[in-house]
This record gives sequence, structure tokens and C-alpha cells, in this order.
Amino acid sequence: MDAVFSSLGDPTRRGILARLSEGALSISELAAPYDMTLMAVSKHVSVLEGAGLVTKEKRGRAAYVHLKAESLRSAATWIAHYHRFWEDGLDALGDVLNRMREDG
Repeated sequence: MDAVFSSLGDPTRRGILARLSEGALSISELAAPYDMTLMAVSKHVSVLEGAGLVTKEKRGRAAYVHLKAESLRSAATWIAHYHRFWEDGLDALGDVLNRMREDG
């Protein structure tokens, strides 16, 4: 899970994942909207691959990258736990403030 969160910390990698959510793309297709070299995009893809978020498939001379969205499940579960924690805490705070308003 540490590798997943580390990977998601970079806006370029988040952008790559967002684009891959619509289907597999080649490295050159992934690089198109960025002002960086193919090698730089390949390094971002390698980080995502190391985190288990994408896979690469060779088709002829091109490498196509596929999203592995199920790898985000552990991160989503962790975030959901803390979302409930903060939501419950904020609801309790709201209750206290409402009681104070009613009493005061």
C-alpha cells in the first residue's frame, strides 16, 4: 500500500491513471499531453507498474499500458476507514455545537 500511495503522490502519475481508466494506451499516447520525453513517461509508468497499478503488454514495437484498478482497493479501504472516523467525529462535534446553541 505504501507504493500505491507514493505513486499517487505525483500529479503526472495520477493523470496517467485517469487516462488509462478509459482503456489501454501506448507509451507514446500517454506522453502526448505532457511536455516530457518518452523516457520520462516510461519512468512514471515503471513506478506505477512497481506499485501494481498498471501492467505493460508488448504489441509489435509498441508497449501498451493497462490499468489494474483492483490494486487501488486496499488504498480505498484504508481511506474509507478514516473517512468514517472523521465523519463520525464531525457529526459528534455538530451535535455538541447544536446543543450549545439550544442551551445558550
